[in-house]
Amino acid sequence: MAVGRNLLIALAFVVIVTPAQASPATAPAAGAMARNEAIVREAFDGWTAGRGNVFDLLSPDVRWTIHGSGPVARTYNGVEDFVQRASFPLVSRLATPLTPKVHHIWAVGDRVIIRFDASATTTSGAPYRNQFVWIFRMEKGSVVDAEAFLDLVAYQEVVDNNEPRQR
Repeated sequence: MAVGRNLLIALAFVVIVTPAQASPATAPAAGAMARNEAIVREAFDGWTAGRGNVFDLLSPDVRWTIHGSGPVARTYNGVEDFVQRASFPLVSRLATPLTPKVHHIWAVGDRVIIRFDASATTTSGAPYRNQFVWIFRMEKGSVVDAEAFLDLVAYQEVVDNNEPRQR
């Protein structure tokens, strides 16, 4: 009985201290996951520094869904649809660029999840602050599907209470 117990303890110890080995099937997936995270992180780092545009990652036919309720909550098909109907109404009413502060970026499979805050000054001089969670589905380094969670009341207040900048 004691020998069996000691054998079980020894096997448990070996299992605990032996590093997990990636199987050949999971190694490429882990590599793609790390690449996707790096691509998104680099884009957000550039956006934060005032260079580059995270929206350059979007596939031309991206499907972007804004969750919640309100006029902007819906699914947009393609970059042009998203930019014109969701992004431009807000950005055109900001006097300063929207600046993100990333809290965390996670990559899981072909998804990259970004939690960040962003702030700017509106055309009326008021502050705009919001919190975001974006979930990107990546293919070949591009975002093909995106989901956005944010405070839509704060978004709508900027759109309703500020004049757009002159083009």
